[in-house]
Amino acid sequence: MKIEHVAIWTSRLEILRDFYCRFFNGISNERYNNPAKNFNSYFISFEQGARLEIMSRPDIPENLNDPVSQYKGVIHFAFEVRTMEEVDKLAHKFIEAGVPLLSGPRKTGDGYYEFEIFDPDRNRIEVGTIYRAG
Repeated sequence: MKIEHVAIWTSRLEILRDFYCRFFNGISNERYNNPAKNFNSYFISFEQGARLEIMSRPDIPENLNDPVSQYKGVIHFAFEVRTMEEVDKLAHKFIEAGVPLLSGPRKTGDGYYEFEIFDPDRNRIEVGTIYRAG
C-alpha cells in the first residue's frame, strides 16, 4: 500500500499551487471546478511519492498553525531530497525568496538532515535526507 495523496484546504488556491510547483518542482493538473459546491482544486504531482491536492471552498475556516503550538492531528509532511547538499541548496533558495526557516538545516537524533518551513498557508513542511542509517 502507499499514500496516494494528501489534501489541503486553502483560500489562496493559485498561490499555494505556485509555491509547490516553484519550490518542489511540482506539476499541476488543470483546475477542477464544481460550481454546484463552489469547490475548486488542483492535484500536484512530484517526481516520486504521493500527490498533493489543494482545495478551495469559501466556507472553510483559516488554519491556525503557528510555529510554537503543539496539537494532535497531522502536524507536518516531508519532502525527501537525495543529499545534504540538496537540503542546503533548497534551504538557501527559500531564504533568498523570503521564506523563513523555522529550524535547520540540522542533523536530528534519528538520522535526518533537515529544515522546516511553513507554506503560504502555514502548513508545516520538513525537507531533508537521511544522513546515516538508523
